[in-house]
Amino acid sequence: MTVDEILNQLKQKSNSTYHAGMLRFGVDNSKALGVPIPQLRKLAKSLKKNHQLALKLWDTGIHEARILASMIDDPALVAPVQMDSWTNDFYSWDLCDQVCGNLFDRTPFAIEKALFYTTHQEEYIKRAGFVLMAEYAVHNKTAADTVFIALLPVIEREAWDERNFVKKAVNWALRQIGKRNELLRAASIASAGRILLQNSKAAKWIATNALKELVNE
Repeated sequence: MTVDEILNQLKQKSNSTYHAGMLRFGVDNSKALGVPIPQLRKLAKSLKKNHQLALKLWDTGIHEARILASMIDDPALVAPVQMDSWTNDFYSWDLCDQVCGNLFDRTPFAIEKALFYTTHQEEYIKRAGFVLMAEYAVHNKTAADTVFIALLPVIEREAWDERNFVKKAVNWALRQIGKRNELLRAASIASAGRILLQNSKAAKWIATNALKELVNE
């Protein structure tokens, strides 16, 4: 299908109730049509992987077209410059999370970019760094424990950030690393303990919430 044909399909699948509801979840719907994620996944399955089509869909600027782009792009063909360009376009937490979880975490540059984005000041770009950590921990079953142990000091370093979409991503990364296995669970619990000692409001929430899940497991 062409980009125009795909956009026509997206418009047909749009739901005004869903579109209005996006705002309740803190999602900017000004560039959105109102298409639920399951509908996008179904469409992506029919399109299969197509790097060039993904780039064109992203360039439309339409919210759902960009999420769909992340679903059909080929991670083997994604270059670091594309990751930076798309990340700079993030304006909502769901676009950030979908792109990182559908595509970026499967590229060879996932950890390198995660570390880089965590140093950024912009909220959604910084969030992307920690979402990448979390999604990589979930999806990369063969990654060595040392990869994740090296991420814990970065999580600790940024646990001060009070911004909602950053602190939640920091917490998510810590929890997902700890859920991989017993060694990483112990390391993450120890990391949470050090975060708790920072004695900031954000750090206390991040650590307490993570410990509640990791200790219970």
